[in-house]
Amino acid sequence: MTILLDMSLNFQVKLASLEMDNPLMLASGVLGMSPSTIRRVASSGAGGLVTKSIGLDARDGYSNPTVYVCGYYGLLNAMGLPNPGVDHVVEEFLNQDFKFPVVYSIFGSSPGDYSKIARKLLRLKPSAFELNLSCPHVKEVGSLIGQDPKMVYDVVKEVKQSVNVPVFAKITPNVADVVEIARTAVKAGADAIVAINTVKAMVIDVDAMKPVLGNKAGGLSGPAIKPISIKIVYDLYENLKVPVVGVGGIQTWKDAVEYFLAGARAVQIGSAITWKGLAVFKEILFGLREYMMEKRFSSIDEIVGGAH
Repeated sequence: MTILLDMSLNFQVKLASLEMDNPLMLASGVLGMSPSTIRRVASSGAGGLVTKSIGLDARDGYSNPTVYVCGYYGLLNAMGLPNPGVDHVVEEFLNQDFKFPVVYSIFGSSPGDYSKIARKLLRLKPSAFELNLSCPHVKEVGSLIGQDPKMVYDVVKEVKQSVNVPVFAKITPNVADVVEIARTAVKAGADAIVAINTVKAMVIDVDAMKPVLGNKAGGLSGPAIKPISIKIVYDLYENLKVPVVGVGGIQTWKDAVEYFLAGARAVQIGSAITWKGLAVFKEILFGLREYMMEKRFSSIDEIVGGAH
């Protein structure tokens, strides 16, 4: 799908061999577990879409409450990676002729799990795979993988050896050295780095005198984590040669531009849909148009890394 904003402006971006009409992507975990939903998001202005994370077997996830709105600054969630399992996804998505890039997010508890899931999903002709290496609240399915450089290397390498499409590594901020983890993923063959996953967090109800989530702890997303993610994207741009996709707290065109200036080539939008709905994609695109015209930029590429 193409959003025509101004013939003199180039909104197209490229992540490895994945080409998009614009740099805005649907983040994993928000929508994207049915073909109809994916088409609806694409028609709303997203240049690329990432599915909810898909595992080897079906998971029900955690008991409610699984999501807590933290005022204006973000969302706290511990969904538990609910999904119908890869075989069900393949059956539901088979023969769907998408005319836009669809990236399949996958998770597992071992390199072999990731590889097996990816191979099964190849039947769907994915534009790329996003490796969820770092869900901060699901220990039994590999939340610690993203904190272990060797495991990150093994997962990325095994998937890369199993598929013929780009592989993106989604990394966690919950480590001492994010750049080291990202370097390891790139060394193993990652075509791009997605930064960042949610930040470990907790909210306690003072009246009930217990954590608000059924799982007690969860992952924080939204505006509160944007400064953390911006710094990480900035550091990754200075240390890596592969594209970086920025995630975390993007609600306005200014947020998106801040990520581009830090070094992101594309950005993913998730929590903002809770407050603004799918209209957020076109709203940001039109804001980008005005900014680029004012600054006399002709393409997104001219903005990327501009703060360095």
